[in-house]
Amino acid sequence: MTVELTMLVYSVILTFAIISVPAVAGILQNGLAAQAGDRDGLPEPTVFAQRARRLQDNMIENMVLFVPLVLAAQAAGVSNADTALGAQIFVVARVFHAGIYLAGIPWIRPLAWAVSIVGLVMIASALL
Repeated sequence: MTVELTMLVYSVILTFAIISVPAVAGILQNGLAAQAGDRDGLPEPTVFAQRARRLQDNMIENMVLFVPLVLAAQAAGVSNADTALGAQIFVVARVFHAGIYLAGIPWIRPLAWAVSIVGLVMIASALL
């Protein structure tokens, strides 16, 4: 398996972990029975849970960009040092982004996001 596909698998694992955070936060806040029910009438999520949900949405939005780029590169037979490094940069930056986002650290979060975009651009450039 190429480095790019390996990074794709890692990014899926990371996405699953990120999706799990607001779910666990909801269980901790409201209890398992309330979260397993229809969830009508639940109290406002905690600040952390709201942040975790925004992180989840952001990760899914970025996966919509990363997945097709990696798959297009694979379909086109494009796999080189730049695409491999771009995929690695994307995944590592997303790991840092997740931690920074959940910790609520301002100003650094957008920088981590920007670094992940550099990885996407590296892959896209190899395709163009």
